[in-house]
Amino acid sequence: MLTSLNNPLIKQIRKLHRSKERKKQNLFLLEGTNLIEAALSENYPLQEVCLTPRWQENHPLLWEKLPLLTQRIEFVTPEILQAIATTVNPDGIIATARPQPCKISDQIPLQLGLMLERIQDPGNLGSIIRTSVATGVEKLWLSEESVDIENPKVLRASVGEWFRLPMITGESLQQKIKAYQCQGVQIVATLPQSSKIYWEIDYTQPTIFLLGNEGAGLSEDLAILADQTVCIPLENKVESLNVAIATAVLLYEVQRQKRQK
Repeated sequence: MLTSLNNPLIKQIRKLHRSKERKKQNLFLLEGTNLIEAALSENYPLQEVCLTPRWQENHPLLWEKLPLLTQRIEFVTPEILQAIATTVNPDGIIATARPQPCKISDQIPLQLGLMLERIQDPGNLGSIIRTSVATGVEKLWLSEESVDIENPKVLRASVGEWFRLPMITGESLQQKIKAYQCQGVQIVATLPQSSKIYWEIDYTQPTIFLLGNEGAGLSEDLAILADQTVCIPLENKVESLNVAIATAVLLYEVQRQKRQK
């Protein structure tokens, strides 16, 4: 039972609250039963797990599976768990894990993808990930200037779907756009000044959507590469939609067209 904040493992995990330290250690945090269960269901390897005895008692089935995918398991007091958590009321378990490489090659034909430029809000990104899995997105790219994809708030907002979506960060979106265009994939950018409404485009063909920053939208460098630009009509002088909502609108139009066809 770990009871001291000076324990080396506890000090190491507390540092992972900061993005800079997550990159340095090549580790990220999983907080709560929901994320642990999601990771285990996808056979995602865990590095260290800290849990309370009560959590073990309340989750016997998950407890049986934990050792199969975890390098180190430590019991901690509720006070220590609270100290290493980023949430106000942790439910008894926290783990660390290493980012895993994307399993889908660029050479595999793509039907539906998503590229996000300079997304800043972790809640937005987590919601987009959840919606992407629900609508069949096969791959998500995130520009380098965006929120840390391993941010604890991103994982929580995805409600466990984070483990089910291949995601890539730090690569040139311009290069990826051109490569997929050569494969016959249409690139559709969202621009408020576009003359086409989003439902006027055929999405039954391979498609990648481009969406931009919550405030500034897409950069001109990316927008000019798109094969099509679309807008989402707004009334009552509303200037824009939340980027997570806009993404959901577009992705469910893809679902509607494919089901209708």
